Amino acid sequence: MRAIGIVLAGGNSKRMRELSNKRAISAMPIAGSYRSIDFALSNMTNSHIQNVAVFTQYNSRSLNLHLSSSKWWDFGRKQGGLFVFTPTITAESSDWYRGTADALYQNLNFLKSSHEPYVVIAAGDGIYKLDYGKVLEYHIEKKADITVVCKTMSQDEDVTRFGVVKVNDDGRIIDFEEKPMVATSNTISCGIYVIRRRQLIELIERCAAEDRYDFVKDILVRYKNLKRIYAYKMDGYWSNIASVDSYYKTNMDFLKPEVRDYFFKQYPEIYSKIDDLPPAKYNPGANVKNSLISSGSIVNGVVENSILFKKAYVGNNCVIKNSIILNDVYIGDNTVIENCIVESRDTIRANTTHIGTPDDIKIVLEKNERYTL
Repeated sequence: MRAIGIVLAGGNSKRMRELSNKRAISAMPIAGSYRSIDFALSNMTNSHIQNVAVFTQYNSRSLNLHLSSSKWWDFGRKQGGLFVFTPTITAESSDWYRGTADALYQNLNFLKSSHEPYVVIAAGDGIYKLDYGKVLEYHIEKKADITVVCKTMSQDEDVTRFGVVKVNDDGRIIDFEEKPMVATSNTISCGIYVIRRRQLIELIERCAAEDRYDFVKDILVRYKNLKRIYAYKMDGYWSNIASVDSYYKTNMDFLKPEVRDYFFKQYPEIYSKIDDLPPAKYNPGANVKNSLISSGSIVNGVVENSILFKKAYVGNNCVIKNSIILNDVYIGDNTVIENCIVESRDTIRANTTHIGTPDDIKIVLEKNERYTL
């Protein structure tokens, strides 16, 4: 494909509460075996984009570890590759990324040294499948300056945490409002953009000269009447996980057969870094219903409508319902957990109860000393 890929994975969100205390949002575990960024990277490789840069910044250690090899997504053999860029102190700059446009500016050499005529920019916190090649075809057909992938959400969805767009009959965006107080449309930007590489360099350099840092506010919103900005409507499943509620709901969606079939069985596939772990083990007394149990887990109790990530241990007579148990959690005997997200590497003491509600998901965070020396 005649494009390079950029994945913006450096951000943080206070809506994630304690879940983002030790990891970037793009590194959040999804569906038992994946990370959020796997979906954007898989879409890149499935769209035959071989030259991909990931911009990381906030709490990036686990994300950088996950991205330590490009082989899992089949990037770069003789051509291209997967590049991870963190903020770097140079003679010209000693700042963190102050925004998405600033992140692009600090890595402008990557854009300038590439040869492909187009750039696909994607956020690292979206859960979806998309052929970026079709977006590029649409972009060229419309003679667009920038194409924004958009999705029309259901009427009951709160869209005020997204960029809300209005589109005319030709598909051109006539209004773009970032995180409005009151939404006047239910069509939102998915944080995926296609733009000509030379045009992007020019816009980013102009932003930097004017001390502007944000790609959405300082390019998309500012130039909406000056540039031909078009919307590519996306029909399939799409979710953004940058809040506790949306993260919980997205994981729970994978318990639905149609969502599992869409992501796991239908071409193209979603790829991730593989761990060498034994299969999940169910001991006498285990009772599992409508749940995803990942490799390395051991189950002794009752698990219903829940997702257990890698190396989770559920003790005797435990009851886990409507919950997400992250990686390497040890749950002691006779424990009840309902409507909760249990943080990774926690030890949940025996004979304890943690219960949230569907409208207020409880985050269980035990500050234990299991890993101290």
